[in-house]
Amino acid sequence: MPQITVDYSAELDDGFDRRGFALALHPLVADTVSTKVPACKTRFRRVEESVVGDAPAGDAIVHVSIALLPGRTPETKAHLTSAVLDLLSGHIGPAPDLTVHTSAEIRDLDPSYTKR
Repeated sequence: MPQITVDYSAELDDGFDRRGFALALHPLVADTVSTKVPACKTRFRRVEESVVGDAPAGDAIVHVSIALLPGRTPETKAHLTSAVLDLLSGHIGPAPDLTVHTSAEIRDLDPSYTKR
């Protein structure tokens, strides 16, 4: 059930271990929100261009969005967000010419969510 989307700047193609991140993220999510690892689904979306603030160049972003069925407390969501960012930092390699901005959010799926 967790629907996970990771948007990342194209500049990170070679330095972001996406598969390793997803494989480490799934058990973290499952343990935190009481679901099973096979229920976790992650998709990565490469962003060709991103701009951060007024930086002319040299910045990259990674944003992790996790959508869950409703019912998790704000504390559980905050704990998961923090843990996701900690995990993410270990899967982005050194980028000496880039400042990498990371963020994460946990949100509830709409009641219309259905899966097969």
